Amino acid sequence: MDSIRKLVSRSDLWLRAKFPEFHSKLPALIELTRINKPIGITLLLWPTIGALWIAADGFPDFNLLIIFILGTVVMRSAGCCVNDFADYKIDDKVGRTKSRPLAKGLLKRQDALYCFIFLSLLGFILVLFTNLETILLSFGAVALVAVYPFMKRFSNLPQVILGIAFSWGILMAFMAQTAAIPQTAYLLFLANVLLTVAYDTEYAMVDREFDLKIGVKSTAILFGDADKLIIGCLQVLFILSMWLVGGQLQLGLPYYLSLIVASALLIYQQFLIRDRLPDPCFKAFLNNNWVGAAIFTGTFLSLL
Repeated sequence: MDSIRKLVSRSDLWLRAKFPEFHSKLPALIELTRINKPIGITLLLWPTIGALWIAADGFPDFNLLIIFILGTVVMRSAGCCVNDFADYKIDDKVGRTKSRPLAKGLLKRQDALYCFIFLSLLGFILVLFTNLETILLSFGAVALVAVYPFMKRFSNLPQVILGIAFSWGILMAFMAQTAAIPQTAYLLFLANVLLTVAYDTEYAMVDREFDLKIGVKSTAILFGDADKLIIGCLQVLFILSMWLVGGQLQLGLPYYLSLIVASALLIYQQFLIRDRLPDPCFKAFLNNNWVGAAIFTGTFLSLL
């Protein structure tokens, strides 16, 4: 541990000496990319590596596993940069986001844009180590990441775009591992879109009061008083879709047990959002990390 601390200290001193401006912005850049809040990374990671495991019918190629783990971190961080770039006039009006770096003036808008470009290029470099088909699919991923933050100005369905963006890695995983996208991959894609719309609606319920005042659109606003019912329907359809996946792949008992655990967690989320209070709704959103973790664990054990 002492050697690690010394290495970090030396790196910090070198960075401060060579790139003082970047060093001064580093804490704000960490906040901008939300590396310090990894919930978005894990929500994106579980379905992506789960798809990679299924595509490989067991442990995937190690290099692909590393590429997709790093790619998930990089592209989620890039998405946070472009999100704050788009919302620089909005975040300071919303209680949950008013402390973000651009809203507080710790970073300029161009800093967020440069960070997005750099991270997108880094993600593209990673995908270059896969095959041509996966490289071509990656352009769709970047387009979705770039477009999503602006959708809330024009449509009440930005959560659907996020669902597609958060599910795109499933298609890329199959293409990278098998050079094909089978029917099961599309079913996994659809299932994850359903779950993402459900949990991002829970997330949007946290900000609904502010969004209505400033004119930002979301499924939480579109669904209105039917929000809890529609979230519940989306969650049921997600579990049914994943059950169908298990049948198609002839997965074992651990997988089906994981779906039971996931179902219990989703029922718990309905309990949390029952009064539509911001803090419990945010807690329900965070709980989806365990839904993803449970299903990946069941998938992993079934493919041993």
